Amino acid sequence: MRFRLSCRPRPAPLMVLPIYAYGQPILRQRAAEIEADSPDLQTLIDDMIETMGVAHGAGLAAPQVGHSLRLFVADLTTYADDLADEEGNVPDYATGPLVFINPEIVLDEDGPEVEVEEGCLSIPDLRETVWRPDALTIRFLDRHFVSHEWPVDGPLARVIQHEADHLDGVLYLDYLSPLRRKFLGRRLKAIARGDVEADYPLAFAT
Repeated sequence: MRFRLSCRPRPAPLMVLPIYAYGQPILRQRAAEIEADSPDLQTLIDDMIETMGVAHGAGLAAPQVGHSLRLFVADLTTYADDLADEEGNVPDYATGPLVFINPEIVLDEDGPEVEVEEGCLSIPDLRETVWRPDALTIRFLDRHFVSHEWPVDGPLARVIQHEADHLDGVLYLDYLSPLRRKFLGRRLKAIARGDVEADYPLAFAT
C-alpha cells in the first residue's frame, strides 16, 4: 500500500543582509513606491527584521540593504521599560517589530522639537546630535497592505523620521552644520572605503 503525504512547503530561512555603508549611491536616491504585495517582498521584510535584530538597530530602511523601495521596519522593544506608563503597560508599538510601506509623514509644525543623539547602521561608530519634531502623523501600509494613520510622538516619531529620510536619500548627517560635516569628513571617507568595523555585515561602494 502506498501513502501520499501532503506537506506544506518550508518557509525560506531568514537571512542577515549586508547593510550598505556610507558612500553607497543608493543611500542618496529617492526610493520607489511599492505597487503590490509579493512573496519576494514578504521575504525581504522578514530578512530586514532579522538583520535589524542582529545589528541591534531601532530601524532599518530598504535602501540600506540595497533595495530602492519605500519600505522600512522598526523595533522599539528595547525602549519598552522607558515607554511604560505608571502601571507598567507598554504601548503596542513597543512590543514587536513594525513594518511601514509607502509611508507619508505630516509633521506637527506647532509641536516641540527635541535634541536627540542619533546613529545609523549605515554609518557605524558615529553618533551626532540632531534636532527633530517630537510629534507627527504617519499614513502607511502594513505588511498585509492594510492602511493605517497614526499620531505618533516620542522615540517612535524620531525613528520614523530617521528611516523615512532614508527613503528620500537623506542621511541624519544632512541636519548637521556645514562646519560639523567638514570636521567629520575624514571619518566619513574612512567609512566609505571600508576602514571601519561593525558587529554586522557591511557592503561598501569600493
